[in-house]
Parts: sequence; structure tokens; C-alpha cells
Amino acid sequence: MAEMLQYYFENDLGAVYGKTETAFRLWAPTAKAAELCLYDAGDGDCLRERISMEKSRGGTWFARKEGDLCGVYYTFRLSRDGVWCETQDPYSRAVGVNGRRSMVLDLRETDPEGFSKDCGPRPESAVDIVVCEASVADTTARVCGCLFPGKYPGFAQRGLKTEGGAAAGIDHMKELGVTHVQLMPVFDFASIDESDTEKQQYNWGYDPLNYNVPEGSYSTDPCDGSVRIREFKEMVQAIHGAGLGVIMDVVFNHVFDAEQSCFYKTEPDWFFRKNGSAYSNASACGNEVATEHPMVRRYIVDSVCYWASEYHIDGFRFDLMGVMDIDTLNELSVRLREINPCIILYGEGWTGGDSPLPDWQRGLKKNVRLLEGIGMFSDDIRDTIRGHVFYAGDRGYVSGRKNMENSVRYAATAGVWHPQVDYGGYGYTPGGPWAERPDQVVSYASCHDNLTLWDKLAVSCPKSSRKLRYAMNRLAAAMVFTAQGIPFFLQGEEWARTKPLKEGGVAENSYNLPLYTNALSGPVKREQTALSDYYRGLIAFRKAHRGLRLRTAEQIRTCIRFMENTAENLVAFTVSTKEEQLFVAYNANAKPADTELLEGEWELFVDGERAGNTPLGTYSGRLPMQGISCCVLVKRR
Repeated sequence: MAEMLQYYFENDLGAVYGKTETAFRLWAPTAKAAELCLYDAGDGDCLRERISMEKSRGGTWFARKEGDLCGVYYTFRLSRDGVWCETQDPYSRAVGVNGRRSMVLDLRETDPEGFSKDCGPRPESAVDIVVCEASVADTTARVCGCLFPGKYPGFAQRGLKTEGGAAAGIDHMKELGVTHVQLMPVFDFASIDESDTEKQQYNWGYDPLNYNVPEGSYSTDPCDGSVRIREFKEMVQAIHGAGLGVIMDVVFNHVFDAEQSCFYKTEPDWFFRKNGSAYSNASACGNEVATEHPMVRRYIVDSVCYWASEYHIDGFRFDLMGVMDIDTLNELSVRLREINPCIILYGEGWTGGDSPLPDWQRGLKKNVRLLEGIGMFSDDIRDTIRGHVFYAGDRGYVSGRKNMENSVRYAATAGVWHPQVDYGGYGYTPGGPWAERPDQVVSYASCHDNLTLWDKLAVSCPKSSRKLRYAMNRLAAAMVFTAQGIPFFLQGEEWARTKPLKEGGVAENSYNLPLYTNALSGPVKREQTALSDYYRGLIAFRKAHRGLRLRTAEQIRTCIRFMENTAENLVAFTVSTKEEQLFVAYNANAKPADTELLEGEWELFVDGERAGNTPLGTYSGRLPMQGISCCVLVKRR
């Protein structure tokens, strides 16, 4: 097994295309023989030629074929113990339908006009961004006038409207003030049969098949490997054209089927961790990727760097990052910043189960101090706001749970140490504050997982009126956008998105449910439009006031002061900067409450129903607050 430790250092793995010849290189150190198979199409019985590959340096196999092979499909055949298996190339840049054959391609021919000059935003700090999580399938499935609903070109289309006449797609996100779109998985995933375009199929895509290729079911022609690439680039270019960045959700913690994957077929078990003879399962999906193995680490780093350079991706969100090892995460961070110094990196700082990789080596929330420029989702603020994510009936601060004031302080300060937070009395994350800087913390109230914010409020507060739930939703949003760190929200949260089931009730996990449940319908009722306006106003206010986007933990400790002796279920604090002083107050009581203002006159910009950069009134002395509301006031220096 010593051969398995061979490392390949050069940058020519996969198919290296040239107009007069193409070179093929595969890392498979324990294979006894290897062949290159050339095909005329991405599927079917159309073998053109088999070519023996030579054993080469660093555990690789090599073959060269003269001529222009652009558009030719290929696989590798490998022999072990007299048994041959066939696989696509792990380093595939293009594939045929359903991703089982790789494709030789001149990538420059897939570039849209002007793509060489395409570039996303370059934020000064990650705390300056506002992230909206979106699915290619969900975003345009029900949008009026969309030419390609649920496809890359549909997502790229401008001028779209919802059934109620509101802006949709990219236009809506730009109108809201979003700075970055986080796309749910758009790499090639396994759960959709791309060859059956008539069948209604749906999946979030957390089941990787080919990491370096766009998903084919979102293209207009999954049978032509070049189409999905060009359409994906056109989508990125359109998002950048609107002034927004693109963050890609990547899943390096597991694959769809370990033993049927190209990684297992090229080098059995090397890509996966095991407990004895069985696959370990910290992903809760049947296997977990051994990111700490040198050639696996190299593959992951190569993959994200490829997306950043070839597709101009502006950031990455890592699924179950706690399954990945710290050294790999730090290496990819360093390499990506060589490509884009402003790259945005964050992920889930937890696992779906136990792993044989020691805790101190894993990308867990408690290890964020060991990571270079990588943030993590704050489940602290999520569950403080709405109640525990795994207990549908559990309530949070906005929905009436008592004795949450200290937890709210913890969340508002982004999980960094603050002298006015009682860490001994904070039980959600043991061990005190987990973050060192606000840019390590993603604040949010909902994402694709679990109940939407609106559904959580409805399920946990079944006797509350819709009017009261809208107030809860507004307070939840205000807490996210006035907290330190990186604000994030699920697309549609701003108009009370729900995920209904045909048989009644709502979906807690809609990963494979039809568009009836998952598709966005847009705001229809007046309250939904008003809620969307509130989100837009909160985002605009946040962007206009640097005190809500503090850069360092020391600034948070110095600039933020919590008011003591406030009413029960009311949290108030000031944020003092050179330019101004902000006063932020959250009232989770159903009844109105007053809070005392510091000396001087204060201009109100956010209340329980309105938000923005237009003053709503001037106050001094005491501030009357509606029940279940947030108020934000400003006093200029």
C-alpha cells in the first residue's frame, strides 16, 4: 500500500486540450493497467477507440492522442486483480448526460462575449456583504415570462416579474440590496436523471457526482457537455452585471455513492474515511471524504481554485465543514486569496455524526480560531431568534420564550467576547464565545434546511394571529441585520416564504419534494410586500451605518454598550463610532414597552413596521416601542 502515498505535484491531471493533440493523465497508483476509451457521444454504444496508457511518475497513468479532440467524450478503464472497471475522469471539466463520460473541450469556446473581463464585487470586509441563499430551480419556476424556468438562462434573465407584479429573480435581489447570491449546489449531482427532461424531478443536489462540472438538469441541453458550461458562465456574468457576487455551495464531506464514484474506481477507499472495514459517516449520508489524505486535499484545493478562476466564483459555502480537516481548509483559503484577495469563505461548523478524525483537526465551530479567513454559521443567533431548529414546537426570543436576554446579547455581538455577556449563564455553545472576529460569524434566521422562518413561527405559535407572526418575522429580520457579523437569509424569507405539502401542513425537509413545495411564488398579499419593503429598508440602513459592520472584536467590546435594568424581554444597546451613536432596542413582549434613551435628541429610522434611511421622527428621554418590534435610532456627533 506504500504506492498509495505517492503524490503527484504537476498541474496536468485530467485532459489537457490542444488543437493538435490532447494529453490525458490519471492518478491511480495501485492500478495494474489502464486504458483511455474515446467515445463519439456522452452515452450509448459509440466507442471510437481504446488506447493503452503508460505508467508514469507520481502514481499516474498517461496517454496522448493527436488531432483535435474537442467534443470527443472519454473514460478510463482500470485493471486490478484481473478485474476491469470503467470510470469518468475525477478531473472532468465537462461531461455527457448524467455525468458518466467525461468530455474533451476547448473551454475558451464556452466563454460568453466579454467574459474575460467579467468580475464580481470586491468588498472591503466580509461584514459588508449581505447574502441571499437561492436555488436555480426554485427561483424562476413560477415566474411570469421566464423563458427557461428552473434553468441557468432563466436565472440569468432580467426584467422578470412575479404573479403579483413584483420584481423577480436577480432584479428582486438587487432591489432588496443583496450583495451576494449563494447558489445551492450547482456542481454535477447524481439524483436527477438528466436524460428524462419530461419527468418532473427535484433535488437540492447535496449528492456530488462530478465536482468540477455544472449540473446538467439546469441547462437547456444536458446531452451536450458544452451547453451547461456556457449557460452557467452566462448566469454568473448576468449576476455580476447586476452588481452582485456569486457564492457557490460546495459539498466536500461526502459523495452520492462511494463505491460507484469515480474516486473509488480510480483508487479504492483512498478518498474515504473508514472505521475498520466500514465507511465512517460523519456526513450522515453513508460516507465521508478523507480530506486529510494528501491527494484528496489537493483535489479539493484544485476544485475550488478551478471554479474561482474558470467561472469567476466570488466565494464558497462549505456543507458540513466539520467533516473537513483544518489543514485542507487553510490551504484552500490561502490558494483562493491568490486568485481573489476578497474571496468569501464560510460553512457549517458541525457534522452530521461522529468521525474518526479527531475534533482538534476538524473545521468545527469551536476551532474557528485555527482557520484562516473562513467564517461559520451562527446556530446561536438562529435558535435564539426562532427556537431550536430540531424541535418544531420550541420557541425563541421573537416568539415568546422567556429569559433570553443574555442569549440575545451573545447573538448581537457575533459570538465574540464582550464584558456584558454572561458566558457562565449561556448554555447553547459550551465553553464561552467561539469567534475571534465578527467576519468569522454568519448571522441568520433561516436557510434551505429545516422549517422556513415563517413556517417555524406558524408551527411553534399555532394560536397566534398572522398579524402577530408578521411582527415576529420583522423582529427576527431586524435582529439579523443589526447583529454584528455577516447577515444571511433564505430567498423568499422576505415575503414570509412557506413550504406547503399537498396533503396539508408544511415541509421540514424539502430536499426531494416537488416544486409545489419548493418553488417561489413571490409576494401576493399586501403584508408580504410590506415585509419585503421592511427587509429592503433594514439592508439599506445597515449599509449606511458602519456601526452595524464593526471589523474587530475589540471594536465590538469598545463600541457596544448594553443598557442594564431594562424591562423583561427587552434588550437595548448603543453602538458608538466617531461619526454617530446608534441606539438599538428589541422588544419581544406582545405589549408595548418603553425604554430610556441616553441624553440628547435621537432620530428614529427603524420601528416595528418601517425601516430605511428616511427619519421617522425625533425622540428624547424615553422611547415608546410597539409590542414585538425593533427600534433603531441615530444621534449624530
